[in-house]
Amino acid sequence: MILHPFPPLYDKNSKILILGSFPSVKSREQKFFYGHPQNRFWRVVAKVFEENVPVTIEEKREFLLMHRLSVWDVIASCEIEGSADSSIKNVTPNNISIILDNADIEKIFVNGKTAEKYYNKYTKPLILRDAICLPSTSPANAAWSVERLAKAWEIIKT
Repeated sequence: MILHPFPPLYDKNSKILILGSFPSVKSREQKFFYGHPQNRFWRVVAKVFEENVPVTIEEKREFLLMHRLSVWDVIASCEIEGSADSSIKNVTPNNISIILDNADIEKIFVNGKTAEKYYNKYTKPLILRDAICLPSTSPANAAWSVERLAKAWEIIKT
C-alpha cells in the first residue's frame, strides 16, 4: 500500500479544483504534482494562461495560486505498480472537503478517465458535486498534442 506523500495545494482564493488520480513515481519523489517531465500538465496550463512554463516547485505553486487553481488527487492510498493507473487497486479516497471547506470552489475538474472513475465512485457520493472530465495530460494519452489539450483545458480559466 502506498500513501499519497504530499498535501493538496490551495488557498482561500482558489476557485477551480483539478484532481488527478494518484501521483506518479516522479511526483512522489518530488512531493509535488505532475513531476514527471513527460507529463504535459505544466505545458498545458501555461499555454492556457499564456505564460511561461513554471519550472521549480515554488514557481509551480505560485502559478497555480495566482490563477486561483487548486490541485490534489482523488486517491489517498492504493496499491499501484510504478505509475500505471491501470494497476491501481485497494483505493482509499482523499477527503476533498478539506479544500471545499476552506475555498470557494466553483468548478471541479478531473485530469483523465482514471481520476473520473474514482471520483465518481468515491468522492461524488459524499460531496454531491459533479466533476468535468478533461483529457489526461499523461504521456499515455499520446493521441492528444499539447495544443489540442490546451484547447480542451481552456475551460479551467476563471
